[in-house]
Amino acid sequence: MSGLTEGPSTQLKKSTLLFLAVTLHNIPEGLAVGLSFALAAREGSSLSLSAALVLAIGIGLQNLPEGAAISLPLRKQGVSSQKAFAFGALSGIVEPIAGVLGAILVKSIISIMPWFLAFAAGAMIYVVVEELIPEAQLGEHSDSGTLGVMIGFLIMMILDIALG
Repeated sequence: MSGLTEGPSTQLKKSTLLFLAVTLHNIPEGLAVGLSFALAAREGSSLSLSAALVLAIGIGLQNLPEGAAISLPLRKQGVSSQKAFAFGALSGIVEPIAGVLGAILVKSIISIMPWFLAFAAGAMIYVVVEELIPEAQLGEHSDSGTLGVMIGFLIMMILDIALG
């Protein structure tokens, strides 16, 4: 490791970049939830209300570690608990707003939704691979980060099979 930062130079802190990435990632997720509920409400739709609810629950569950991924580094930097929590919550508040927007614009966005979701997935994969995994491997407790990823993956797979 050379210690040099990759990508375009910026004055923003890593925690700010993570906040922005997670917030951007949450917008398409919210659109997907709103879209799924709007489609489930349509007469003759093949999507059921329970499927929309399962999607909302799954996305809601994975938002908890996303909020923690924002709050914990801020807390470590000396930000107060309340302010760190607020930033974690603010990154997620865009989801219900986007959900309402997705339900309203259901006819307009249904064809471009796969692109939005691909963007959301790509944004998080980039942040995880570029920032979170390398940083999690730096300390003396690097195995706990790896174990956390494995447990998270296992929980999401169980939910996918049980509820999907």
